[in-house]
Amino acid sequence: MSARDAQWMSRALELAHGARFHTAPNPAVGCVLTQGDNLVGEGATAPVGGPHAEARALAAAGTDARGATAYVTLEPCNHHGRTPPCSETLIEAGVARVVIATRDPNAEASGGLARLASAGIAVETGCCESEARWQLRGFLSRLTRARPWVRLKMAASLDGRTAMASGESQWITGPQAREDVQRLRAEADCTLTGIGTLLADDPAMTVRMSAAELGAETARQPMRALLDTSLRCPLDAKWLQLAGEKRVYTAESPSQPLGNAEVVRVAPADGGVSLEAVWADLGDRGVSFVHLECG
Repeated sequence: MSARDAQWMSRALELAHGARFHTAPNPAVGCVLTQGDNLVGEGATAPVGGPHAEARALAAAGTDARGATAYVTLEPCNHHGRTPPCSETLIEAGVARVVIATRDPNAEASGGLARLASAGIAVETGCCESEARWQLRGFLSRLTRARPWVRLKMAASLDGRTAMASGESQWITGPQAREDVQRLRAEADCTLTGIGTLLADDPAMTVRMSAAELGAETARQPMRALLDTSLRCPLDAKWLQLAGEKRVYTAESPSQPLGNAEVVRVAPADGGVSLEAVWADLGDRGVSFVHLECG
């Protein structure tokens, strides 16, 4: 593959990056269609239920898709889900060559490469693969390890502290860092904290930026989850008063409902709850990316 291939794939990766706020539980994928040195169509994954990146790029290209080269960040799907198989859509459009960054480990959706090749389309893989796999790390983790990718956000002062000893500090970061946190939450499928942080700060754990501010097609609130070994969460906690999917992981058997949150009992471990059990449960629920905020 040429430097020109890498350039077009970089554009496809850029498109996928821009779609990261609204595609869950589907992976964010980008697709670019070219004729020689000319861009004829491009697209990224739509919100759930909408067309995939390939279909959007083909719609933008129209008849110029015939004989074109398609650059796709993830192997085109090969199954009927909410939308038709992207492999068949590419074949029907008459593309001549498909360049793919990385293969799809999803047994249900994979097989697109073989389907394209059997139709006489030239197929190449591995262009910008490391960049694509990092971009898709949550999706790949859930499919290959049956658990989400977990990212910890923590702010610390130069002396290694996360708050003043008196507890009076609400933030030790500035407005730009707090805006970054909103974006980090928005691109995750689940924001998670511990009972210590909840009792100290009473956080809402919500995304407070609009779709327009994020540059997303639609706004969504990720699932919010709490690690609460002994079920100490008060019923008037701020996060329980807000709409959206919520889960509480505990080692206790709940004696009463905890607001509108689903209480999940998991095995205890090291004085708390088993994180492996928590990750497994979230993975089963289609969560690919967890954003962890705790003190």
